[in-house]
Amino acid sequence: MGERLDLPMLSEAASAPTMGATPRVLLRALLLAVSLLAALAAQAAGGKRPPPSAAWEEFTQMFDATVDGDHIVGAGVVLVRDGHIVAHHEHGFADRDRGVRITPQSIYHYGSITKTLTAISIMQLRDRGRLTLDEPITKYVPELRQVHDPFGSMDAITLRMLLSHSAGFQDPTWPYKQGKPWEPFEPTTWNQLVAMMPYQEIAFKPGSRYSYSNPAFIYLARVIEQLSGDPWESYVQKNIFSPLGMTHSYFRTTPYYLAADRSHNYTRVRDASGTEVVRDNGADFDPGITIPNGGWNAPLGDLALYMAFLTDATHGDAATARLYDTVLAHTTLTEMWQPLYRIQQDGSSVDEDSVGLSFFTLRRGDTTFVGHTGSQAGFRAFLFLNPMTGAGVIAAFNTDSELPSGDESATVQRIRDRALELIRR
Repeated sequence: MGERLDLPMLSEAASAPTMGATPRVLLRALLLAVSLLAALAAQAAGGKRPPPSAAWEEFTQMFDATVDGDHIVGAGVVLVRDGHIVAHHEHGFADRDRGVRITPQSIYHYGSITKTLTAISIMQLRDRGRLTLDEPITKYVPELRQVHDPFGSMDAITLRMLLSHSAGFQDPTWPYKQGKPWEPFEPTTWNQLVAMMPYQEIAFKPGSRYSYSNPAFIYLARVIEQLSGDPWESYVQKNIFSPLGMTHSYFRTTPYYLAADRSHNYTRVRDASGTEVVRDNGADFDPGITIPNGGWNAPLGDLALYMAFLTDATHGDAATARLYDTVLAHTTLTEMWQPLYRIQQDGSSVDEDSVGLSFFTLRRGDTTFVGHTGSQAGFRAFLFLNPMTGAGVIAAFNTDSELPSGDESATVQRIRDRALELIRR
């Protein structure tokens, strides 16, 4: 389907960073990851490519029309099967004012898809006997005892509840915004979160239902830091990004050598005259303390490597299988995908949509999809896979809206629903 780009096999080279690698092997791992991006660029520049399937061609036409119709400046999408990028498509601009177009190397921000990294980190520690999911979060974050819990003791809230968005914590990390231009984008330090705790309360009986919570994953990050001795970003880099060869994934400010590929992000607003404009917010922004729930930056190629891991695309290679199991056993991943709570929308439950341990499951007819969406600053994204076929689709967009009539989440959802049809079988 569409063009096929083989992801490099991550056997000796990519497993080396966690197994006493020599500089020579580490260099080879880096070159393998770079070669993927180079292959994407070469094919995008006009190399030979198989003719696209009718379904992919129809989807990309819909993709472009929907993106243009909602004034999204730039976007990209990749289709992955059995660990290979089989098709990719780019549309629009990474930097509108300079005329820099979106390319396969363009770097986006993935918002809440980052939560899956935090969840995998917790499960790594669980599988290594460092914690259990039914331990109270207050064992690691005693400051949370300051939060008012009208349903009982805060000590009854477990790590499992935080992973499944069922602990009763609030949704926004910073709940006091009024839209003032001077307001910080997000809290910048842990002390700011702790200072808010005496003025917050649990919204429902913990473990009784689903309600999305961003700060829950910051609390989980504190667990990871305490048990590993590493800052959260360092832990993820060492235990997920490095072994999987995701060399272009990072947090916070874009490294100098990747700056040319970083997409700007944009927001639809009205100017002083009431005219609708698309505001350029620049390339980088500070997610503050929220990085464990929304701080991942990368090109789509790195997320394709992540998808290969999620779908256990070992291609029969024993070294790759050992590597993937070292990162996290596939049986544990499938445990994370088991539905625990139905999603509540507008007071009613949606039978087809559920949450497991951070990952969401969407039931469409006889097919179940697993994945996550993301939204932060002007960026939006989604990542979904079909566990039965090993197919997956990932898309990223660099524009959001602050207009009452603008709803980029609905736009992205329309594209996502069409994209799921591509991986149904």
